[in-house]
Amino acid sequence: MTHLKPTLRTAVAIGALRWLCLLGTGAPVSADPSSPPFPLQTSDFRVRDPFVIADPETGLYHLYAQTGNRLTDADRNLGVEVYRSPDLKNWSHPTLAFRRPPDFWGGHDIWAPEVHRLGRFYYMFVTFQDVSEQRGGFRGSHILRAISPTGPFEVFSDEATTPPAQRALDATPFVDAEGRNWMVYCHEWAQIVDGGMLVVEMSADWSHRIGEPIVLFTASEAPWVRPFSSPRWVDGKPGYVTDGPAFHRLRSGKLLMLWSSFGDNGYVVGLAESASGLITGPWVQRAEPLFAENGGHTMLFRDFEGQLTLALHQPNGDHAERAHFFRVVEENETLRLEAR
Repeated sequence: MTHLKPTLRTAVAIGALRWLCLLGTGAPVSADPSSPPFPLQTSDFRVRDPFVIADPETGLYHLYAQTGNRLTDADRNLGVEVYRSPDLKNWSHPTLAFRRPPDFWGGHDIWAPEVHRLGRFYYMFVTFQDVSEQRGGFRGSHILRAISPTGPFEVFSDEATTPPAQRALDATPFVDAEGRNWMVYCHEWAQIVDGGMLVVEMSADWSHRIGEPIVLFTASEAPWVRPFSSPRWVDGKPGYVTDGPAFHRLRSGKLLMLWSSFGDNGYVVGLAESASGLITGPWVQRAEPLFAENGGHTMLFRDFEGQLTLALHQPNGDHAERAHFFRVVEENETLRLEAR
């Protein structure tokens, strides 16, 4: 995506002036009308799997989060909410970008929403779980669509976008140099023990798959990955996790994938490189993780100054997760993180 680059001062001014208009695009989940427009600090609210876009039309950053990060009991599966900020430090109260319809198949648990401008629409890729007896606890990623980054995002296909036979999550789009649409997603370890990273071609309107998925790699191929023990073991076996794929093409043309699993110090972000430069690989795992301090499920975006920025959550667990942001530097054919 190409972003305009207004100065931070311009972004703040635009964001403040348009705050009331923004509230009109989504139902406020919780807000005091008398409070300042950006009363929250990043440390004030829990976020797992943070995803950020910089919206040039409003001069604001949009941070997406499942309502289960913040709400409990009956409201935790309400949908997906969005926080807004002029500077990645001061944030609005959330508004609801997607409200799960009552008859929607994904009736239990919501994970990892991410939003991409693809053509004239914004598409939300988000994972749901169906706990009905007929589906046997099926989990899959579904693509939603809206004309605004604040929603309302709507369902435009009847079923999960990932294959019905696979317990899948964390889908993300990739558009190649020829303009072909692809969806990369994780085949969950809870079904197959050694979690997979898969890709499948998508239709022009992102409504359905074309052909069969291709396995890019499995989690255990990375030398830094360690088995993950959980009550959700398969036949009593620990699993090898694949989570949160994201992509970056280096100035040299090399294509990198950032993805998360578990290492020596908890949750970890690793790097893989496509030997062909194509999404279909083959993918070669880098020996050392990019981030190994019990944080992950990362993504990349350009801030309003054009700085490549990485978002992830840390720590991983105990309901203490917060969004953290790092400057990203290309160096020696790899990426290096710096504190913002």
